[in-house]
Amino acid sequence: MAYISLDILFGVVAIVLALYYYFTSTFDFWKVRNVPGPKPVPLFGNIKDVMLTKLALCDFLTDLHKKYEDEPMVGIFTRRTPILIIHDPKFIKDVLIRDFSKFANRGLPVFEKTEPLSPHLFNLEAERWRPLRTRLSPVFTSGKLKEMFPLILECSDHLEQYLDKVVKEGDCVEVRELTAKYATDVIGSCAFGIDTNALADAESEFRRVGRTVFKSSLGNLIRFRLRQAMPWVYNLLGYVLPQQEVTTFFTKVISETLAYRDENNIVRPDFVNMLLELKRHPDKLENIKLTDTLLTAQAFVFFIAGFETSSSAMSNALYELALNPDIQDKLRKEIREHTDKNKGELKYDQVKEMTYLDLVFRETMRKYPAGPILIRKSMADYCFEGTKVTIPKDTFVWIPLFTIHRDPKIYPNPDAFIPERFTEDAVQARNPMHYLPFGDGPRNCIGARFAVYQSKLGLIKILRNHRVDVCEKTMIPYVFDPSAFLLAPKGGIYLKITKLEG
Repeated sequence: MAYISLDILFGVVAIVLALYYYFTSTFDFWKVRNVPGPKPVPLFGNIKDVMLTKLALCDFLTDLHKKYEDEPMVGIFTRRTPILIIHDPKFIKDVLIRDFSKFANRGLPVFEKTEPLSPHLFNLEAERWRPLRTRLSPVFTSGKLKEMFPLILECSDHLEQYLDKVVKEGDCVEVRELTAKYATDVIGSCAFGIDTNALADAESEFRRVGRTVFKSSLGNLIRFRLRQAMPWVYNLLGYVLPQQEVTTFFTKVISETLAYRDENNIVRPDFVNMLLELKRHPDKLENIKLTDTLLTAQAFVFFIAGFETSSSAMSNALYELALNPDIQDKLRKEIREHTDKNKGELKYDQVKEMTYLDLVFRETMRKYPAGPILIRKSMADYCFEGTKVTIPKDTFVWIPLFTIHRDPKIYPNPDAFIPERFTEDAVQARNPMHYLPFGDGPRNCIGARFAVYQSKLGLIKILRNHRVDVCEKTMIPYVFDPSAFLLAPKGGIYLKITKLEG
C-alpha cells in the first residue's frame, strides 16, 4: 500500500513539474534578447489581472508604459506567449508600412468549424486577405460614399425624429445604445439594402443580434479565453456545439439577399452587390475557395465593425461635449452656419467642410480609439533596424494605441479634451505614427472613411437642435470596462438631452 501511495505521489509531483516547465519554459525569451519587461508568473504571464477582468487592457498598458516610458520596446507574456510591445514611432512605421510584407498577418485565430464567420477580412491570413481586400476596396471609395449619402442622410433624419421622442420622456439617455441603433440602420441600408428598423422598432432583430456580439457575458468570456488558451480544444468543439445565433442569423440574411438580387437582377452601390459580383466571378480570387460562408463572413465583419466603431465614436464625442459645453456651443455654431446655407438641408460636401467638427472627431478618436492595441505577427525572422533585437517567425507584436494617444510627452495634458490638437500646424509637428485610430499601412481599416462620415452626420443631426449635458447617472470619471472585448465604458454613457428652440 505504501508503495502505491509513493507511486501516486511521484506521479503527481511529475505532473506538477511538467506543467510548471510547460508554463515557464518560454520565460527567458526576452531576457536572452536583452528586451526589458516585467517578470511573468506561471499560468498568467504578465496579464493576471486582465485575464481575471480586474483590470482593463488599456489600463494595464498605461501602467506598463509608466514603468518603461523611456524604452522603445518592452517584452511581456500573455500566459506563456511572448509579446513585443513597441512604442518607438520608427519601429511602428517599420512594422505597419516599410516592412509590411513581413508583418502582413494579424495572427488572430480563424475557427471555420466552431465560428464559421471568423474567416473575415480582419482575421484572415495574408494569402486570402490580399485578394479579398483588393476586390472589396472599391466599395469604400469617396465616389461610392457620395452615392450612399442619400441613404445615410435618410437614416440620420430618422435619428433626429427618434431623438425628439426620447427627449420628451425627460429621462437620462444611454447614448451608446442610441447611436448604435442609428449606426445599425445606416449599415443595414448602405451595406445590405435592408431596413433594419433599429431606431423605430425596439425589438429590431438586427440590433438584438448585433448587441450579443460584444456583450460582456460569461459565455462570451469563456469562449474568448478558450480561444486564446486552448485553440485546438476550441476548434474541436465545432463538431459538438450548435452554431451561435449570430452565425445562423447572418448566414440566412446574406444568402437570401444574394439570391433575391441575383434572381431579380437588382444592382445597388453597396457591399452586398460587390459580394454578388465575387460570387458570379469566383475566378477573380486566385487561390481562394469561395463559399457562401466566406462571403457572409465579410458582410458580418463590416456590419459589426461598422456599428460598433461608429456608435462608440459618437457616444464618446457626446460625452466629452457634455463635459465641455463651450466646445459643444462652438461646434453647434459651425453646424448651424453650414446647414442654414441650404435652408436646413445637408449636402455631401458640407460635412467635409465642417473643420471644427473634424477636430472634435479626431480628438475623440485620440482619447477613445476603437481598441487599445494594433496586433501583428511576424511572417519571418526579423531584426529591428539599429538594434540587436531579433524576433523569430510567428512572434506577436503589439502597438499600444491607447498609451501612445495618451502619452503626455506627445499630447500634453492628455486627459483634457482639446480639439485644437488637430489643427494643421499641430498635426504637422507630430510624428504620424503617434495617431493611429484606424491603423496605417496596407492593412489599415478598410471602412474608415465610411465610419467617419456616418459618425459625423449622426453628430450633426443630434447637436444641431439639441444640447447634451451630464446628469445624475453620468459616469465621472470615465471608467473602462475590464470585461469588454473592445474599449467600452463600464455601465454605459448616460446624458441629459434637451431640445433647443430656434
